[in-house]
Amino acid sequence: MKFDREQIQMVMALFVVAAVAAVLLGLTDMLTREPIAQAEKEALHKALTQVLPAHANDAQSDMFKIGKDKQAVSVYPGKTKTGRISGFAWEVIARDGYAGSIRILVGVSPDGNIHAIRVTSHKETPGLGDGIVNNDSWLAAFVDQTIDSRNWKVKKDGGDFDQFTGATITPRAVVKAVSRALQFFNSNRELMLATVNGEKSGGAK
Repeated sequence: MKFDREQIQMVMALFVVAAVAAVLLGLTDMLTREPIAQAEKEALHKALTQVLPAHANDAQSDMFKIGKDKQAVSVYPGKTKTGRISGFAWEVIARDGYAGSIRILVGVSPDGNIHAIRVTSHKETPGLGDGIVNNDSWLAAFVDQTIDSRNWKVKKDGGDFDQFTGATITPRAVVKAVSRALQFFNSNRELMLATVNGEKSGGAK
């Protein structure tokens, strides 16, 4: 098959456009990768400050993993100036939210009491499901709770946690996910404590 001059020029033009587009995409990725990574690091630092008991270390720098491969959980330990462990934080994902996955950062003290939880990512309906972020009194209901201190279901399902008017699926998913986080802690508590350089646990000093 022979190509005339016009066809060859068209192919070359398309090749040049594709090459330029690829270069521009590559440059954009190079220029934005570091700022995006920095922004994510700062957002995580803020969230860790909110969910961890009082600590003096950089929890991100001291992060360690529990588990293997893709199932590994990143755990962020809080330590006081004297090196005492004040708590741990890690992320749990509720994949059964109304509009998709909900990412939750859970912070607990070494004895397994929740210090605080924060939803770091969600796609729930504004004005309904987003109470998991904006409803302070609902979030406060998790504070100081343990796996045994509550029936970890919403009241509609016979549990102890409120649901939102017109939105049960979202709080149900969060409550279920936080209970899984506490189960994870109970199963891995000794390993977590031992991993942080074998330091003793205890409250902030």
